[in-house]
Amino acid sequence: MNSQEARGAYRSIWTAMMDVPFEQKWIDAGGISTRFARCGPAGAPAVLFLHGTAGSWEGFSANLRELSQHFECYAIDMIGSGFTDKPDHDYEIAHYVRHVADFMTAVGLQNSSLVGCSLGAWVAARFALTHPERTDKLVLLSAAGLFANASNMDRIRTRRTAAVENPVWENIKPIFDHLIHEEHNRIDDIVAVRQAVYKQPRMIETMQHVLCLQEPQIRQRNLLSEDEWKAISASALVVGSLADKDEYLETARRVSQLIPRAQYVEMERVGHWPHFEDPQRFNVLCRDFLR
Repeated sequence: MNSQEARGAYRSIWTAMMDVPFEQKWIDAGGISTRFARCGPAGAPAVLFLHGTAGSWEGFSANLRELSQHFECYAIDMIGSGFTDKPDHDYEIAHYVRHVADFMTAVGLQNSSLVGCSLGAWVAARFALTHPERTDKLVLLSAAGLFANASNMDRIRTRRTAAVENPVWENIKPIFDHLIHEEHNRIDDIVAVRQAVYKQPRMIETMQHVLCLQEPQIRQRNLLSEDEWKAISASALVVGSLADKDEYLETARRVSQLIPRAQYVEMERVGHWPHFEDPQRFNVLCRDFLR
């Protein structure tokens, strides 16, 4: 018996998605060719999933089966990320927000709930401020955007740069050692997707555009002030990951106190990707909150 058999059923992106009626497509969103996955009944309340720094929609593969039974789900590769277009300029929060709005318009969504992880949570929060009429509810995972942490910014910049300059497995895998708490959840194909993304042409230049938010001056001007978090009118579910004891847990706890209509829940034995590590619990929490 191998180690995978000893710990239970084989897990991959495909085992999560093999019985989900879904489509993967590209669409022009404000001039950006945007890769996305869609599933769930057309016309049901919409939910849009936003990944973290230099990620892709596959990070939400463990959530789409359950949530698409109740909602029309869209998981996108944000501007500069995954297999979406990578224009030659720095990507600040306003660029991500504009891309999300343009994507919603392109697929015909007047409004949607937003599920964001890390950078995606930061983008979702800013979107809720600038487009309150288009925001139903927020689910914020590993929330970011309240303050800057120099050591965390340096870690992200160092690991992502090394990975894209030499995208061998040994440089890609350490990214997930931080994102995912338990080793058996760091499945090979989620690493392989990231490796394929980082092997694309011009990714070294693109990564510098993505990593602009890890530069102190740029990050500072993109943060949401406490008063801005207080001004978010949408209902929010804020998830704190207890094994992600970094700025993200601190941010989650604080913004859940600032957002007027926020609920806060903590999840044990999960790192930066709680939705991926413990999808059974997260999917129920998310489903019940969004319903």
